Amino acid sequence: MEAAATSSVFQSSIAASRPSNLIARPGILTANGPGFLRLGPKTHSPIKQHRFSICQPKVGHRRMGYGSRRGFVVRAAAASSSPDSAGSASPIAPLQLESPIGQFLSQIMISHPHLVPSAVDQQLEQLQTDRDAEQKKEQKEEPSASGTDLVLYRRIAEVKATERRKALEEILYALVVQKFMDANVSLVPAISPTASDPSGQVDSWPSQDEKLEQLHSPEAYEMIRNHLSLILGNRLGDSTSLAKISKLKVGQVYAASVMYGYFLKRVDQRFQLEKTMKILPGAMGAEDSDIHKSVGEDVRPGSGGEASQAGASSHPEVPSLAGGVSPGGFGNALKHSRLRTYVMSFDGETLHRYATIRSREAISIIEKHTEALFGRPDIVITPQGTVDSSKDDLIKISFGGLRRLILESVTFGSFLWDVESYVDSRYHFVAN
Repeated sequence: MEAAATSSVFQSSIAASRPSNLIARPGILTANGPGFLRLGPKTHSPIKQHRFSICQPKVGHRRMGYGSRRGFVVRAAAASSSPDSAGSASPIAPLQLESPIGQFLSQIMISHPHLVPSAVDQQLEQLQTDRDAEQKKEQKEEPSASGTDLVLYRRIAEVKATERRKALEEILYALVVQKFMDANVSLVPAISPTASDPSGQVDSWPSQDEKLEQLHSPEAYEMIRNHLSLILGNRLGDSTSLAKISKLKVGQVYAASVMYGYFLKRVDQRFQLEKTMKILPGAMGAEDSDIHKSVGEDVRPGSGGEASQAGASSHPEVPSLAGGVSPGGFGNALKHSRLRTYVMSFDGETLHRYATIRSREAISIIEKHTEALFGRPDIVITPQGTVDSSKDDLIKISFGGLRRLILESVTFGSFLWDVESYVDSRYHFVAN
């Protein structure tokens, strides 16, 4: 069960997606009447994109990286009334939205945030209309077309499908950001050393742990605390000590925690339903859960013995984050919870299904958001298949800052599950 579960999120889910080169057409936002925003004509300047790939890279000597996405096109006026800050702007989220629909929703989030759900519903209805019209057109024209015309029709259909998929991704991302805004939680900006801090510490953002904790059910938060304990070890209660860590490794943990949050919200939703209906399994064992094994040994440090240490060495981000904590400290920090025991009752097939990210669009959002947050490291895949990250940037961050990052990433994954389900109910795109 462990082997099947381990591959559930980190292999089965993510390997389903392959990066593609997309061409974005930024739209022009125009006002037409008081308080009403409308899309203007499209421009045709291609934008080069890079991707943060969570997929396992092929062996070979080549360079790879997160990509370089800087800033978010949505910028909100600073709340401070000081003269120095007057007219300044701060980013709402690290990822830049590039499609016309994405930019339209970005502007709505600034001017009329309460209208975002209605605007999304309108855009989804338009996407559905466009898709239906395209399918009817294909059925009508393709049988009569031949040769070059048939190839042209199919190529046009592929381009339009790519544009719709791009717009759908940005709708999902905008809804996730909106949920953070509704909770009065600001997303961590792009990670980079600040000039105001001579030590080079990157976590200058305010702590919002309490707000993030309240966004989860009590049972889910118990598992999140165990997740934090597995990563931070005995540094969980240490908020001030600084650690010098590879930005790549922090990014790997962030992406893994997003996927964990997605999985956790999915099983917690089922758990809460069965608890309400009073149909939970009657006999739940008290033994330790395999939940973290189900979402990958990649995020769990060695628990003793050469075998576990060798497994952790392939993904060294967790021991690095733990700051050299002795392996015995992690198991002692784990606590039993009803939700963990509930997940143990799943058979292998059910666990695999729940640990699988359902859509390519959701996978793409995880990749793009992570690359926008952590930038593009300079790493190399050696001919032996190992990762040479010797030139990767090192950042100084407190353990309190790491805790905030992990809490945010788990919440991001939880929100991603919610908005994916919501959008799919109005514009079907999730594979059965």
